[in-house]
Amino acid sequence: MVTLDESMIARLKTHGKTFEIFVDPDGALALKRGDTVKIENLLAVEDVFSDAKTGDRPAEQDVLNAFGTKDVQKIAEKIILEGELHLTTEQRKNLQDEKKRQVITFIARNAINPQTRAPHPPARIESAMDEAGVHIDPMKSVDEMVEVTMKALRPLIPIRFEEVKIAIKIPPEFAARAYGGISKMGNLLKQEWQNDGSWIGVISLPAGMQDDLYAQLNNLTKGSAETKLIK
Repeated sequence: MVTLDESMIARLKTHGKTFEIFVDPDGALALKRGDTVKIENLLAVEDVFSDAKTGDRPAEQDVLNAFGTKDVQKIAEKIILEGELHLTTEQRKNLQDEKKRQVITFIARNAINPQTRAPHPPARIESAMDEAGVHIDPMKSVDEMVEVTMKALRPLIPIRFEEVKIAIKIPPEFAARAYGGISKMGNLLKQEWQNDGSWIGVISLPAGMQDDLYAQLNNLTKGSAETKLIK
């Protein structure tokens, strides 16, 4: 159980009333993100307040009207999932930094410059985000923030999400070992084993992962694999 000094307030306004609890910041955020967390481990105080700072408690009937139960753990779960988490400045900054890294990684792996057909480096994406003044909301999902970010980036850099198809030929001495690693990197559209033991195939994957694929191929085949981007 988290101590009161280490806790933060989670608040839910419903049925014309305010309900607050003291919770563990990391655990509450994990639960809100969909992770499995034991509610009893989140509460600093196993009680529900109308004003946590003053210690005022709501009327019992107000609690029943709002939650249909007096079970503090069930009430706490609803408050965390549906209410607001009042983060400290440090907590919010750490979450924003983490969410920003996730957004950059996603875009770098899935988007390309349509003019050059090449991925945008993460540093270029981050620079464009800063230039566009993208605000990262730590409470929104990565998908939501990616949508917001892409809308902000399009006026500044040529960028779009796209999948590419790449034809690959692996020499016989590396085929058996390389095939497994390569086939997991995308959607294998077709494949064929040749009479000499070599392997050929066509793989579809997010455009931003082209460099990862080529690096993996070079590593597995000592640079002997052949590739061709299918337009």
